[in-house]
Amino acid sequence: MYCDTASDRLARNSLDGGKIIYLVDKGVVKDLKFPTYRFDDTAQGKFMLSIAFGQSKYYVDNLSENIRRGIRQKIRNGVYSGPAPVGYLNDPITRTIVIDKDKAPLVRKMFELYATGNYTLDRLTNTMNSLGFATRNNKPLRHNRCQSILSNPFYYGLMYYWGELFEGSHEPIITKKLFEKCQTVMRRRGKPRKQAQHYIALRGFMRCGECGRIITAEIQKGHTYYRCTKRQRRCSQKYTREEALEKQINDIFQKVSLSDDWASKIINELRKDKEKDTQSLLTHLQNLRKKLSSIDTKISKLIDIYLEGSLTKEEYTRKKERLVNEKKELQESIRDFADEGNNWFEQAREFVTSLTEARCVLREGNLELKKEFLKKIGSNFILKERRINFSAEKIFRHFFSRAPFSDWWS
Repeated sequence: MYCDTASDRLARNSLDGGKIIYLVDKGVVKDLKFPTYRFDDTAQGKFMLSIAFGQSKYYVDNLSENIRRGIRQKIRNGVYSGPAPVGYLNDPITRTIVIDKDKAPLVRKMFELYATGNYTLDRLTNTMNSLGFATRNNKPLRHNRCQSILSNPFYYGLMYYWGELFEGSHEPIITKKLFEKCQTVMRRRGKPRKQAQHYIALRGFMRCGECGRIITAEIQKGHTYYRCTKRQRRCSQKYTREEALEKQINDIFQKVSLSDDWASKIINELRKDKEKDTQSLLTHLQNLRKKLSSIDTKISKLIDIYLEGSLTKEEYTRKKERLVNEKKELQESIRDFADEGNNWFEQAREFVTSLTEARCVLREGNLELKKEFLKKIGSNFILKERRINFSAEKIFRHFFSRAPFSDWWS
């Protein structure tokens, strides 16, 4: 056997080195020749060969350890190691992860659509493909890949390595709240359901006010009827035609529609409040930053306790994950609160302006659009005695109670 490199290139693990020496002992390998090393088929020659193989094993192990040490330090610094997930790009100059301006909006759209609860993974996959979404290799999105993206904490600023959660230095595409909402939807959809043959807008949107079961729907003689599923319980509620429900929804929209005059009055009041909030915003931001500093101190102490051997790996990982998530929530709160301090007036004005959209939806929108707007107004929609009832969101309660204007923004 002739090798054109040194002997330490012939075998770099104990198993291969042992096999070569064994084959020499059995006479299968007659001779070994190297440019820089001479092998003699003697006891001393085989002993020297085993030393050379041992040095090779040490070199490989030491190199591997140095590489792992470098990766660990890189991860501790928040730098992702490896190919960037879809929505991000590897920057070869800075050796960091940067946002892919073309795909990041589609990734955010994927999370937002799934968080509504109206999309199965199959439907979401088809929708994203129709929008031009593609994976890192520019291949169409698949069902399992879609689920993997929705489950990856990397997109809200954290990353998993060796079963441990680390803070990332990359820019998040979504917020932690949106990510957790998607996980809740995914857990709720854990058990597959039989897909309906016909899509009906309000199917599954309400619950029965008598027995609490889901309101389903069926089509009879060209009309859509909604009824309680009445599973495992007796229920006296009767069928309700879709036209009757849509009339009630239209009445709700009438209550949340604002005229231009009312919108102008509200915006003027908001301008007055804007001038009074600067000091209170600064005080609250200082308190949030103190809490953030406290969590950093706790994480540092936790690492010291773990290095002293007072905590098991499982206890350390569990406690660190809780603290890292708390820190992430505080960071988002500080960012959101700072943004609110800077542009809450713009957001409030947009909200007031958006109420004028109710009139447009009422006039031109279909039942699906009306349902989506209803979700902004309230939750816990119940159908009882052929009437829709729901819990209005705080800001919308005044529309239904017709409270004085001065109480609207209190």
